[in-house]
Amino acid sequence: MPKLTFRNSHGQLVDISAVAATKAKNEFGAILEQTIHSGAVAITRHDTPKAVLLSFAEFESLVKDRSRSLDDLNTEFDGLLARMQTPHARKGVEAAFNASPIELGRAAVKAAQKHRAPVRKRARRAPVAARA
Repeated sequence: MPKLTFRNSHGQLVDISAVAATKAKNEFGAILEQTIHSGAVAITRHDTPKAVLLSFAEFESLVKDRSRSLDDLNTEFDGLLARMQTPHARKGVEAAFNASPIELGRAAVKAAQKHRAPVRKRARRAPVAARA
C-alpha cells in the first residue's frame, strides 16, 4: 500500500506509514515504537485508512495551537466587562430599560433598516396587448 500524506503540526506535508489493523493488533509494541519515532501511523482495514495512531508529542502540538488558554479567555472577558462598565454603556442600558414601547419599536425599525439588504427593482412587464 502506498504511503499516506498529511500535514503535521508544523504545517509540513509528511508521508506516514500504513499498517493493517490485524498487524497493529498483533504487533502493537513495534507499531507504537514506529509511531513514537515517525509521529504518526495510519491503521487500515481492507487497504482503507480507518484510524491514525499519533505520538504524544504530535498530538500535543496539534491540540495546543487550537485551544485557547484560560488566561486568554480571562483577558478577553475582562476587556468585555470593562467596555460594559463605561459611563456611555451604562447610559445606553439605562435608556433601553426606561424606553417606552413606542421608542423601542422606532429603535428596532431604525436598526433593521440599517442592516437590511438593498431591494432590487423588478423589471416591469409589457402589457398583454403589446406582447402579442
